Amino acid sequence: MRLRTLPLSLAGVVCGGLLAMGGHSGNWWAFGFVLLTACLLQVLSNLSNEMGDHLSGVDGKDREGPAYGMADGLTEKQLWRAINGMVVVCCLSGLAMVIVSGSPWWVLVVGAAAIWAATHYTLGKKPYGYFGLGDLFVFIFFGLVSVLGSYFVLVHRLEWHILLPACGIGLLSVAVLNVNNIRDMQSDEGIRKTIPLRIGRLSARWYQTALIVIGVALMCVPDFNWWLCLPVGGIAVHLWLVWNRQGKRLDPALPILVISTFLLSLLYVL
Repeated sequence: MRLRTLPLSLAGVVCGGLLAMGGHSGNWWAFGFVLLTACLLQVLSNLSNEMGDHLSGVDGKDREGPAYGMADGLTEKQLWRAINGMVVVCCLSGLAMVIVSGSPWWVLVVGAAAIWAATHYTLGKKPYGYFGLGDLFVFIFFGLVSVLGSYFVLVHRLEWHILLPACGIGLLSVAVLNVNNIRDMQSDEGIRKTIPLRIGRLSARWYQTALIVIGVALMCVPDFNWWLCLPVGGIAVHLWLVWNRQGKRLDPALPILVISTFLLSLLYVL
């Protein structure tokens, strides 16, 4: 289930949800279902990505990343059962979130789009992740939908100042995907066209740096507080790894950025 990715899925909803709960009277039960639904969607995405990469041949012997379920003996049939079961659980959790929060019915449409995005990154006839569109979808769902959506679900309105942290977390989430794609450039070549494969390793490193610098600036500059500097050390280590390592040796950079993004989100709210 790739549990080390869960802090990233929580970063946006924690930011949007706590901003809503702190500035207005909110429903803590609804906030709980927001958190649960975000985690379940992340797990669904991870399971679907493993199946898609398996079917396409990306997860072959040359794969640079860590081994997952199928490498440890999980069968295709078992993984399909897990994916289908997780879709059902996501639907139930999302429905409970809408009912408990009293949100309008069209929030379910956004939820359905999130389920589609979670399952079609590498699955389906034309998975968008194989055509370099993963960055766009991650920005939309991990940033805009995550922060703005959780805020709206809890207070049933939006405010313009929430857009800055939404974009900031969205860009940092794209950076998590990009460093993963930089690591996997060798195994991805000839199978899918990620941004790093399209622009080359050097340009991908500059792209990674720009995503992080702009993302941090959007969250720190408008309402600066010294507490926001705490995750900067981890982010600096991450960028050093990006510029000095590649392949399997780059893998530690991913959890460092995930944890730093979550901490920055939490400290922003506090």
